[in-house]
Amino acid sequence: MQERLLGACALGGLMAASSAIAADKVAYQLDWLPGGDKAPIYVCIEKGFCEAEGLDVTIVPGRGSTDAISRLAAGSSDIGMADIGALMAAKAQEGVGVTAVMSVFNTGPHAFYTLAGSGFGSVADVKGRTIATSPFTSSNVYLPLVLEEVGATEDDLTLIKADPGALGPMLMTGQADGIIAWMTDLTRYGNQAAEAGKEIVALPWSEAGLELYSAALIASDGFLAERPDVAARFVRAFRASVEFCREHPEDAAASVAAIVPELGAEDVTGSLKDALPLIFNEVTGTHGLGTFDADRLAATWARVAEAQGLDAAGFDPETAVARSYLPES
Repeated sequence: MQERLLGACALGGLMAASSAIAADKVAYQLDWLPGGDKAPIYVCIEKGFCEAEGLDVTIVPGRGSTDAISRLAAGSSDIGMADIGALMAAKAQEGVGVTAVMSVFNTGPHAFYTLAGSGFGSVADVKGRTIATSPFTSSNVYLPLVLEEVGATEDDLTLIKADPGALGPMLMTGQADGIIAWMTDLTRYGNQAAEAGKEIVALPWSEAGLELYSAALIASDGFLAERPDVAARFVRAFRASVEFCREHPEDAAASVAAIVPELGAEDVTGSLKDALPLIFNEVTGTHGLGTFDADRLAATWARVAEAQGLDAAGFDPETAVARSYLPES
């Protein structure tokens, strides 16, 4: 009996070891610091969506879309997140071996933030204002386009480049009339304003006509070619994690805080809730979660090409995406 028990234990150990060995390792590339807007990958790991698909996922830190694209192109990471506009520009100019496999933010997150009562009540009111921005944000690329939409140019305002952590204090203390930030930061800046006895006002650039795809799940072409089944399983797990974030934002935020304990669950929840309207909206209702509509993709490329002075006709935006990895709804 004891021998049979020992044999069963040994078999169980072998099965567990076999299961661990069978899990496919995937390096996930962040495009920025951890936070609520990055919640799906933490949910995928902490809630077991990745494990259920036989994946052992490691998160790699990043410092912007360009950095993420470069790492994926070099093969040091397998799949991750970046702005699809940055990806299309990189493919048009350098032919990088990276492809988008799922849309995440189907609406641009870019916005001006100002304070209630400042008289800066719409994007068109930016003329004559002092605006602070981070040197690294992709929003700077699109600033000339949104200004054009309201009949302005950068000469009509004073633009200050500042450290990202200084933007909120500059706005609260009156050193800037407005700042450039993403809608995913609405709760964070709103809390800063409340602490200063003020009220934040967000002016999304999408409301001024800047409609485009933004953050997307992108992958190394080598990863897609060599491990297509792993890629498909990852996209399936990631998409399920995005759905979980919508249905259970507090639990999703807890998953982020569990893996990155220095982040407070309350702040993460706010950032996630700020990000969800960029994922689930009228575009999602029309085309489905994660999809790339050909017309919207072409319009995004046209905006990117105009913003960066590229030949729009010289690149086909369809070559930047692969739709076959996305599961059917």
